[in-house]
Amino acid sequence: MSSRLIARKLRDLALMLGAAPQKPTPEDMTEEARELLAFKKSPEERKRRKAAIENERAEAVQSHKWRMIRWASIFAVNGLFVASYWIDLQLVEGALTASRVLGFHFADVNSSLQLMLAHKHVVINLVIGVTTVLLIYAVIGGRTFCSWVCPYHFLSELAEMVHLKLVGKKLVRDHELDRRLRIIMFFVFAVLAFVSGYPLFEAISPVGILSRALTYGTIIGLIWVGLLLLAEIVWSRRLWCRYVCPVGLGYGLAGIVAPVRVMYDATKCLHEGKCRQVCLVPHVLDITKLSFAREVETPIGVDCTRCAMCIDVCPTGALTFDIVGLARSGADDKSEEEGA
Repeated sequence: MSSRLIARKLRDLALMLGAAPQKPTPEDMTEEARELLAFKKSPEERKRRKAAIENERAEAVQSHKWRMIRWASIFAVNGLFVASYWIDLQLVEGALTASRVLGFHFADVNSSLQLMLAHKHVVINLVIGVTTVLLIYAVIGGRTFCSWVCPYHFLSELAEMVHLKLVGKKLVRDHELDRRLRIIMFFVFAVLAFVSGYPLFEAISPVGILSRALTYGTIIGLIWVGLLLLAEIVWSRRLWCRYVCPVGLGYGLAGIVAPVRVMYDATKCLHEGKCRQVCLVPHVLDITKLSFAREVETPIGVDCTRCAMCIDVCPTGALTFDIVGLARSGADDKSEEEGA
């Protein structure tokens, strides 16, 4: 593993843990990246990019391909739990926090930690379940759970649409919080579970509440979920997912080695910022700003949820899905649309 790759992984981890993105010095950039930056800062290229951005905004064509696929995934995964319980197939048992699928144990990392801290002993089935889950997300990308499986993500995305409309009409204002709050909450919930003997996080986590409500019909916790969504609509965009929920941290760590990732190609980027506007975790896309890319091609960091909203809005195919350089999805679609 090269020193540059190690440095990139460490920066990605620091970003996930709340560090602010840093603009690189020329010495931090590869020779190719420096040459590309110099070219993009030339008067002729600046003029061309400005014209391309104006033309792209005038056309205002946006794809929702990956959003529809992602929503279908959320409905399919959660629908399996519901159908298996109510039809009594016993193929998928439990909820997203802990389940058994075709006899194999699956368990959420944070939920399992909370339970074992509360009961003060190691539960072997939970350890097996966590290991299975981490192995899966070490392949498909850690925080994929957040945008492709979590039922609250779907509702929060709808709330975000309402929030942005209200912000546009200046009826509400978005309040950004410190991203390090998520780390603090992780330790707070862990200590509370150990001291109280009760996994408090599980009682307020909208992920578990929604999963259990869908499967077993327990609806009392939905009042809390509704209050969270209301707070996200009128006060802070994606409040729970961005600043409170520690679930993605464990999955993010697993995603360090994941071969499936979103790849950024600086040669194709117009730097107009649409991708950052739609991203759940926009700090991972700071490299799309002019002068921020250390390399010409860079995989998006471990805090990325692989939601692909950036791919949907990118007009040039600068952002694509990639499997360790073997296969890409996104750029070919853009090329075909431009050719048409």
